[in-house]
Amino acid sequence: MRDIDLTTGPISGHFRTLAVPAAMGMLFSTLYNVVDVYFAGQISTDAQAGMAIGFQAFFILMSVGFGIGSAMGALVGNARGQKDDAEARRFIMQGLSFAVTTTVLLIIIGALIGPALITLVSEPGAYRDAGTGYFYWLLAALPGFLLAFAGNGILQAHGDSVTMQRAMIGAFVANIGLNPLFIYGLPGLIPAMGFNGIALATILSQTGVMLFVLRAVLKVRVAQNVVLAELRMNLATYRNILSQMAPTSLSFTVLFISGFVVQFALSQFGGHAIAAYGIALRIEQILLLPVLGMTGALLPIAAQNFGAGDADRVREAVWYCWKLGIIMTVGAAPILWFGGGLAMSLFTNDPQVIAVGHSYLKVDSFLFTVYMMLFSINSFLQAMKRPIWTLWISIYRQGFGVAFFVWLLISVFDMEVWGVWLGIGIAVSTGWMIAMAITVRVAKQEIGGLSTKGSAQG
Repeated sequence: MRDIDLTTGPISGHFRTLAVPAAMGMLFSTLYNVVDVYFAGQISTDAQAGMAIGFQAFFILMSVGFGIGSAMGALVGNARGQKDDAEARRFIMQGLSFAVTTTVLLIIIGALIGPALITLVSEPGAYRDAGTGYFYWLLAALPGFLLAFAGNGILQAHGDSVTMQRAMIGAFVANIGLNPLFIYGLPGLIPAMGFNGIALATILSQTGVMLFVLRAVLKVRVAQNVVLAELRMNLATYRNILSQMAPTSLSFTVLFISGFVVQFALSQFGGHAIAAYGIALRIEQILLLPVLGMTGALLPIAAQNFGAGDADRVREAVWYCWKLGIIMTVGAAPILWFGGGLAMSLFTNDPQVIAVGHSYLKVDSFLFTVYMMLFSINSFLQAMKRPIWTLWISIYRQGFGVAFFVWLLISVFDMEVWGVWLGIGIAVSTGWMIAMAITVRVAKQEIGGLSTKGSAQG
C-alpha cells in the first residue's frame, strides 16, 4: 500500500495521486448500485421499490460509517503530519475498535427500529415486505461497510486512495456474477433465492471489500504487529473520535431527510416529477464524481499539513482545490444545460419525465461550482478538526433552507416544479455564503487566514 508524506512535494501532484483513484472508486461504487437496481428490476417492480425503501433505512446506519471515515482521515492525518507515530497508531487501533463497537450497537438498533422506519415511508403490501426483508439481510453487511469506511479513512490519511479503488472495482465485478448466481441459483448446487439473493451478494462482496482494505491498513508502517490490548476501549480516545464523527454522520442524516422533503414537495405535481428528480440526481452524481474525488483529497492533504504546522501549504491546498474545481465545474455546466435532455433520455423515453428532469439540470448547471465549494469547505473544516460547523451548515442548507424556500416558492409564489428547483438553488447558494463566512473565521483562527497577505498581517 502507499504511505505518502503529504507535507512535502508539489500540492498538485498529491491531488492527482489521491483524487483520480478516489473518483474512480466512487464511479464503480455507483455502478455497483446500478447493477443491484438492474437485477431487482428483472425480478419485479415490487422488488425495485422494496430495495429503494430498504436501502433508505439502511443509509441512516451507513451514515455513521461516513463519519468514522472522515474522523480517521482527520485524526490520523493530523498525527501523520506531526510525525507522531505513537499518536497515529493509537488512533488507528482505537478507530478500528470504535468501528467494531459501533457496528454491534447499530445492528441491534437497526433490528429494533428498521421496520418502523420502513413503515413510515411505505404503504402495506408486497414492496414493504420486500423492503423489510432486504433491510434485515443488509444488517449482516454493516460490518463490511463500517470497517471498510474506517479503514479507507486511515489509508487516505496516509495518501492511499488506490486500495479502495481496487476494492470497489473488484466488488463491482463480483456483484455482476453473484447477483444472478444467488437470484436464480445453480440446479443441485445453489438454491434460487430470488430478491434476497441481491442482499446476499452485497454481504459477500462488501465483506470482501472490508477484508481487502483492512489487510492494507495492517500493512501500514505504524500499524504493524497489532497487539490485541491496543484495541481495548479507551474512553478518552473514543470521545475524541466521536466528536469528529458525529457532525459528519448527522450531516448525512440531514441530507437523507432533505431528500424526503423534496420528494414530498414534488409528489403534488405527479409521479413523473419524482421520477424525473431521481434520474436527474443520478446524472448529477456521475458528473460530480471528479469533483468529489478532488475535494475529498483536500482532507488528508490539509490534515497532514495542519498537523505539521505548515499553514502555507494548507492555504495552497485550499486555493488549488478551488481553482481546479472552478475549471471543472464551469466546464460541466454547458453539458448539463444543453445535454441534460439527452442524458435524461438514456434512462427514460417518457417526454414529460425528460422535460422536468432537464429543467432541474438547467438550474443545477449554475450550482455545480457552489457544490464544489461546499464539498471543499467540509473537507477543510474536518482537517482543522472543526467538523461541528459542517453540521450547522448542513442543517441550514439541507434542512431549513430547502424546506423553507421550496415552500415559499410553490405555496406563496405558485411556481410549481420550478419552485422546487429554485428553492433548492436558493438554499444551496445562501448555505454557501454562510459556509464561506465560517471558513474565513476558522481559517483566521487556525492558520492565520486564507490569504498569504492576511496571514502575515495576523
